Parts: sequence; C-alpha cells; structure tokens
Amino acid sequence: MPRLSRSAAHIVQSEIRIMSVECDKVRGVNLAQGVCDTEVPQPVRGGAQRAIDGGLNSYTRLDGIADLRRAIAQKMERENGVGFDPEREVVVTVGSTGAFYSACMALLDPGDEAIVFEPFYGYHVNTLQAMHAQPVYVRLSPPDWNFTRTGLERVVTAKTRAIVLNTPANPSGKVFTREELEWIAALARERDLFIFTDEIYEYFRYDGRQHISMASLPGMRERTITISGFSKTFSITGWRVGYAACDQRWAGAIGYFHDLAYICAPSVLQHGVAAGLRELSDDFYDALAKEYLAKRDVLCAALRAAGLEPCVPQGSYYVLADASRLPGRNSKERAMFLLRETGVASVPGAAFYHDSTGETLLRFCFAKTEAELQQACQRLEKLRLAAAAR
Repeated sequence: MPRLSRSAAHIVQSEIRIMSVECDKVRGVNLAQGVCDTEVPQPVRGGAQRAIDGGLNSYTRLDGIADLRRAIAQKMERENGVGFDPEREVVVTVGSTGAFYSACMALLDPGDEAIVFEPFYGYHVNTLQAMHAQPVYVRLSPPDWNFTRTGLERVVTAKTRAIVLNTPANPSGKVFTREELEWIAALARERDLFIFTDEIYEYFRYDGRQHISMASLPGMRERTITISGFSKTFSITGWRVGYAACDQRWAGAIGYFHDLAYICAPSVLQHGVAAGLRELSDDFYDALAKEYLAKRDVLCAALRAAGLEPCVPQGSYYVLADASRLPGRNSKERAMFLLRETGVASVPGAAFYHDSTGETLLRFCFAKTEAELQQACQRLEKLRLAAAAR
C-alpha cells in the first residue's frame, strides 16, 4: 500500500490551532491564537479596495509588486538601518511563514543543523524538520529569558548551517539585546553561518526596549535573511503578506522556491499593504505600542491575581505563565482544565519545547479588542474565587 512520506510522520497540527477549535466548541474567549481582532487601518483597507476596483487581480511578479518592494526597502533603510535593492533583494511572500519556508528550501540541505532558541515558535521547528534539517536548541531562562554566550557556542558542530532568531519573540516576548545579538553575530561570522531572523513583532516592544535588526550589525547584511510581514502590525493575519530581505545572492533562489509553492502573494492585498506603508505615520506605530502595553499589563495583572504568575513580556503580544497550580499531568491537561473552568483558551507550554520543560506553562495572547480582553480577565477571576473558597 502507498504510505505517507517520512516528513509527514513527524508533522502534526499546531497546538495553537487545536486549542482554537476547542475554544469554539465551548464558545470561550480565544487567548490561544494570535488572530489580531483589532481594526485594520483605513489606508490599508482603502489601498486594497482601490486595487479591487481597479481590476488588479492578476499574478504579480514572483517577488511582488514594485510599489510594495520599494516601500519595504525604504522602511528597512529608514527604521532598521540596512539598505536593500528593491529590484533584487526584496521578495514579497505569502506571510512570514512563506518567507521562512522558502529561505529554508533555498539555503538548507538535508542533515544541516540550525540553532533555535527555546521556547521556540513551532512553525520554525516544524519547517526545519520538514526540510530534513535538524533543530538544535539553546535554552532561554525565565523570567527574563536570558542565555549565555558559552551556552550558544557549545551547541555548534561541523553540521551547523544557520541560526534562527525571533525578536521580539513568540512565545516568550523576549527582545534580544545588542550584546546578545553581537554574540550571535560573532559566532555566525566565525563559523560562516546564515541567520534567519523573524522580526514580525518589531513594533510590539515595551518599557523603552529597542528593536535591533541583525542585518544592521557589522558584517551581517550578507549572511542575514530578514523575515517579516504585516499580519500583526496591520491586523491582517488572513491576508498573508510578508517578505524576505537579503543579499541578492540568496534572494533569487528564495523567490524561485516561493514561486514554486505559492506563485505570488495575493495581488490586491499587496497593494493594500503598500498603501499602509506609504501613508501611516510614526504616530500609528507609537500608538500601537502604547495600546498593547496597556493590554499586556491588564492581562498580566489578571493572570497574577488568578495564581498564574506571568513572565512579563518585553515585546510581542504573548505571555507565558506558570500554570503549575492547575490540576493535570501535563500542560495540555492544564490548558483543558482552564478552558472548562473559565472558558479561556490558552496554548499548552509543551508546544514550545522539545522536552518536558514546558509542561507547567501556558501561553496567552493579548492581541484582542478591549472588550474581549476584559471578558477573559473576568473569566480568569473564577480561579481566584475558587481558590478563596477552598
């Protein structure tokens, strides 16, 4: 009989999606999936609508429309401190996941090792495994999610080909410091490694922390694949528009593999994103950070009051919280208990670790409307009341 491929045997549905389904069953509040329930900015909506009305419905160039590629290159130079040629070094992709997948296809061979910081984003690890590459883990230590330079250097072998970096990070909310990035950069230069850096949460950072793009550090532009997108910033997770920016030696192959899998990102939606990049001012991004800082503090206070001590995130819009007081043998059982008791969906911490370390953790997302977030916090209060009754 025919059989599944060896790759398929190791790939399972994301726990994030599984918990979203479970949440729907009980009509709960979904703090599991980062779906971004906030409003799409008017310039983004208007740009897409004009493209629809103008009949711009055909395939685009495989690396995206010129207007968007130019806008991305201008944004990268202005805000990230690194220049890219929009004709040869920017590839518009089907979300940041499409960019990461295509970069892995273009630059990694079966058997290559890629260093991943843990807790990790599951799609990064699953993509590496689907490419028959081997993830190797560097543990981040809570509550500030620190690591040591020696711990990083210790995992490098002759098979190491790349380092995967996510800053600000999902699920930990860590914002890597300049010193930490310089450790990573020095290792990459010394061992001739690629850096895949996922920067999709760059505008979600708190308490005065600075986002630094790896490609802006000395000697790193030629070996860094900067990956990002607009799902989070513009609240358009379903539009699937992202990009990869890198040296032209790598961009061509990344574009070809993206073309094989996706043809191109949705045409009219590219026009909407380009309009947003052109028309939205710094005030929009500043207001975004302030809005999410307030939401972070509201959720962290509710978690703390419920006995689920949070690791307060430095960036992104996720919180990892200690759920060891909840009944259950593992993080999945704890997440299901919380959903049954309060109607609040979270993600089991095991989804972000390769071993048992995450079994006492749950991840919560605060990319919600104020009304939804308040409802979730009120529901979490049931845990505090239940503890008081005992």
